Amino acid sequence: MLTNNKSKNILDELVQQKTSELEKEKKQDQDFFISQIEKEFLPKKGGVVKGKVMEITKNTVRLDLGRFGFGVVRGEELWESIDAYVDLKVGDIVEVTILELENEEGEMELSFRKQSLLSAWQELDQKRKKGEIITVKIQSANKGGLLSTIFGIPAFMPVSQLTPEHYPRVEGGDQARILSKLQQFVGQKMRVKILSADPNEDKLIISEKAAILDEQKKRLALLKVGDIVEGTVSGIVDFGAFVKFSSLREKEEIFEGLIHISELSWQKVKKVEEVLKIGQKIRAEIIGIDYSKITLSLKRLQKDFWQEAVKKYKVGQKVKGEVAKFEPFGAFVQLDKTICGLAHISELSDKKVKKPQEILKIGQKYEFKILSIEPEEHRLGLSLRAAEDKTIEKKNEAKKEEKEFNDKSKTKKEKKTETKKEKK
Repeated sequence: MLTNNKSKNILDELVQQKTSELEKEKKQDQDFFISQIEKEFLPKKGGVVKGKVMEITKNTVRLDLGRFGFGVVRGEELWESIDAYVDLKVGDIVEVTILELENEEGEMELSFRKQSLLSAWQELDQKRKKGEIITVKIQSANKGGLLSTIFGIPAFMPVSQLTPEHYPRVEGGDQARILSKLQQFVGQKMRVKILSADPNEDKLIISEKAAILDEQKKRLALLKVGDIVEGTVSGIVDFGAFVKFSSLREKEEIFEGLIHISELSWQKVKKVEEVLKIGQKIRAEIIGIDYSKITLSLKRLQKDFWQEAVKKYKVGQKVKGEVAKFEPFGAFVQLDKTICGLAHISELSDKKVKKPQEILKIGQKYEFKILSIEPEEHRLGLSLRAAEDKTIEKKNEAKKEEKEFNDKSKTKKEKKTETKKEKK
């Protein structure tokens, strides 16, 4: 048996060993607990924190990070992302990424740029789904539109997504002049919505027009298709004329609509300037309202002389017309001052024709046969080859008659000759 002293020593060793194990386990638990706190609650480089804007200067933005102290966004970290924070003001709460836990002044170095491109794209897509309006600063322009950045990601706004107020109206579609007008927006702020945020295609498309859509819908409720409005021609482009006018129901509300070149007159118009001039006052009819787009017509308020003029023509009738214009699909032929018909390229010859210029000449008159008349559509179909077929038939008939006449004359002469011979 063990002595009492030996038993006591063994017991002390066991107690000490157990105590050491318990303390070790406790230390491990404490270390784990502390690591979890640090992981979840303490700031770290590359992490994201929220702060309250304390001060905004030209080159810096200072934030109060609460229990984490203070931080600063400056340099390229500010300027490469400032377009997404153009409306930033003192008191705003913003989310920032930690670059350094402490700089020379004891502040955290921060960035407005997102922690990763993936999170930036995800947030942009969320803004798109919510239809959130964002204010951006235009950084540059090209012939196709305006460029900016959101969260450091390049964003493009096509010309078609500008509001009518900012749309570059350039006569003749001169690309250099369009670019010059677009460059006037560089440095300006615009309220936009995100139309597309696709990281796979690296495509971020924004729209100024979409940002005013809800407001525009309310305003457009003051208008109705069929309203006759009075306005002033505010711009002329290749495809039509812009007209500013006030609502019949609320005179203070000013709108702008487009008269397409096809709606200027019942007659074919080559250039808008033939009919309208900038500053000219006109009356027009509203023929379409589509979100922010208002379509007007000038010709709907005019008498359609085509309807009356076409009554003198009939299908199957042969007419003479002057070739006025070529298109890849055929030629437009002026029959009189009002009526212009189309001779499709397939109706110019029995042989295959690549271009109408191979058969016809501008300014020359030819005989055509009327194939179809569509008064409501202002269409009159012509055929050159059908008219020529009849001409050939007539020529053949004339030759036949001439031959028969010659044959008869020949027979009479022969008979006279025979009679003379018999008398002799």
